[in-house]
Amino acid sequence: MRITQDREVTAPARPGRRAWLALVLGSLSAFGALTIDMYLPAMPGMAHELRTSALLVQLTLTVFVVGLAVGQVIVGPLSDTWGRRRPLLAGMALYVTGSLWCALAPSVGWLLAGRILQALGAAAGTVLARAIVRDLYQGTAMTRFFSTLMVVNGMAPIIAPVLGGQLLTFTTWRAVFLVLGAIGAILLVAVAFTLPESLPDERRTPAHPRAILRSFRTLGADRYYLRHVLAAALMFAAVFAYISGSSFVLQDAYGLSAQQFSLVFGLNGLGIVVFGQIGGVLVGRVADEHALLRVSLSVAVLGSAGVLACALLHLPLALLLVCLFLLVSMLGIVLANATSLALAGHGSAAGAASSLQGLLQFLVGSLAASAMTVSGQVTTTAMGITMVVCSVAALATLRLHHDR
Repeated sequence: MRITQDREVTAPARPGRRAWLALVLGSLSAFGALTIDMYLPAMPGMAHELRTSALLVQLTLTVFVVGLAVGQVIVGPLSDTWGRRRPLLAGMALYVTGSLWCALAPSVGWLLAGRILQALGAAAGTVLARAIVRDLYQGTAMTRFFSTLMVVNGMAPIIAPVLGGQLLTFTTWRAVFLVLGAIGAILLVAVAFTLPESLPDERRTPAHPRAILRSFRTLGADRYYLRHVLAAALMFAAVFAYISGSSFVLQDAYGLSAQQFSLVFGLNGLGIVVFGQIGGVLVGRVADEHALLRVSLSVAVLGSAGVLACALLHLPLALLLVCLFLLVSMLGIVLANATSLALAGHGSAAGAASSLQGLLQFLVGSLAASAMTVSGQVTTTAMGITMVVCSVAALATLRLHHDR
């Protein structure tokens, strides 16, 4: 699977093969979002059944995000040495184990431990999906393939909360984690039998701590790379504020049921899919990656400002939902273009580059989620302030001057 002169690889270029590759890699990269989104409608009920506070239940979300970030830093550089398949298979097996642990958890403490196992396993899918794409594609072809992955990625927030909400109509939150474990097992089989190794031996880095540290030093010195991964991380943090806070805001403050909330959440996920595909069509034809990033982040700032205005002025729920849609739907365009630009210059260390991106993305996201709870509860105002700060910072970071 080598890169040809037209900057497209030969093996995945066949329509059937490319579609299957997009489905598998998209599913792997969506593992983090899937594992978060599916149990969001169950969070209030989990707090009641486990006889704990809403803040401790929300901590299971924060712990998962931190574990996802740390796991990526471990798996990414190791995959530059060992290849992508072995770490990916091990991660999927760990994810299935963690999901079953969560399903059987008798207390919030046990649930937190299971979420850590889940996170470490999901990290392998998240970081290695990006690295495999970088192994196989570059340039505009890579950006378009990342946009294709946004179809599957965007389906996670559409299907996951709806499925989670429907499961809650006839069973408990524990079934959500059983379903997640089953999905993990299916992907484990798919990877084992259909996904070949994408990193040839001659492109692997030495298995030495100094080589790994040298890769991270190179990435840390590349301001072009850092500028784009930070912009992506801050945009993700703005959306993560919505992910972690919206179940409490929309259900507790605005009175939506778990099923109504899941439908709203799914509609916003559909926005990620639609606008992600629009971005894939436009890139290289109407605008380049830099222009698409600037426009999409500007729209995100507008949406987040609208959310804060709705909170402060007590505007109708319908207007709040429109503003949330504007913000969330820009995520697909931002991540596809920012990731492509960031990884473009680091083909020999795609695992490390992808892992550092994931670390920043989920650490900033967890900080955003924690910032909303400093007052002891999640409010619409706190969510709006967090969104505005993160989206404005993302746009400002992107505009920092640096010559490639």
